[in-house]
Amino acid sequence: MASADSRRMGNGGGVGGAFQPYLDSLRQELQRRDPTLLSVVVALLAVLLTLVFWKLIRSRRSSQRAVLLVGLCDSGKTLLFVRLLTGLYRDTQTSITDSSAAYKVNNNRGTNLTLIDLPGHESLRLQFLERFKASARAIVFVVDSAAFQREVKDVAEFLYQVLLDSIGLKNTPSFLIACNKQDITMAKSAKLIQQQLEKEINTLRVTRSAAPSTLDSSSTAPAQLGKKGKEFEFSQLPLKVEFLECSAKGGRGDAGSADIQDLEKWLAKIA
Repeated sequence: MASADSRRMGNGGGVGGAFQPYLDSLRQELQRRDPTLLSVVVALLAVLLTLVFWKLIRSRRSSQRAVLLVGLCDSGKTLLFVRLLTGLYRDTQTSITDSSAAYKVNNNRGTNLTLIDLPGHESLRLQFLERFKASARAIVFVVDSAAFQREVKDVAEFLYQVLLDSIGLKNTPSFLIACNKQDITMAKSAKLIQQQLEKEINTLRVTRSAAPSTLDSSSTAPAQLGKKGKEFEFSQLPLKVEFLECSAKGGRGDAGSADIQDLEKWLAKIA
């Protein structure tokens, strides 16, 4: 009976190992009194500990199911947010607060993610990023591909900060740069946007490394992105940064279908 009970506990998962000395002591005490009672108690303990462990793992995973939509004002974040949730077009305005909703991922597991649309205004975006970044399963950085040429410096500066914050997190999120508004004729391709962002971030590294060191030692973020002494490339980062092209508005007018299939596939992949 004792050996059978030991095997039963051994199959209870990794949780039982941590409590094995206490369980062995309890088993020996109960065995002196009633072997049948021993079997019942040990089996119940194994089930209870397994359930507790499973609940802890599940709660930890559920707390990391947020997908943050970030970017400059007018990049199309809010329309992407609406399109992903409803599939419909809606006129949007500049956000001054966050919006969140459950999004059912298009995969066989039927997983849900929480989409959070963060304000893009310069005076608000960093404080909202600070509020939500710890719960991020993924970050979608939305770029206005049509206005990119004139906004490249602002885009690179904000992206620099978001990447620093993401790398400094305990659970590094998946990272996507969504090159939106591809329905507009003058929109830049994802490849060109990637190349120009790498150049701008490289320039930012140089200027920031030359600036006086901060006195705040509480920050855990690295001093700079990429490899020292080399031109910056996204491939140098410890997180994988992916690029894709999309259009929240679509190419057939406001009422047309959005071109966000690649974005939906990416969300299904990281869920």
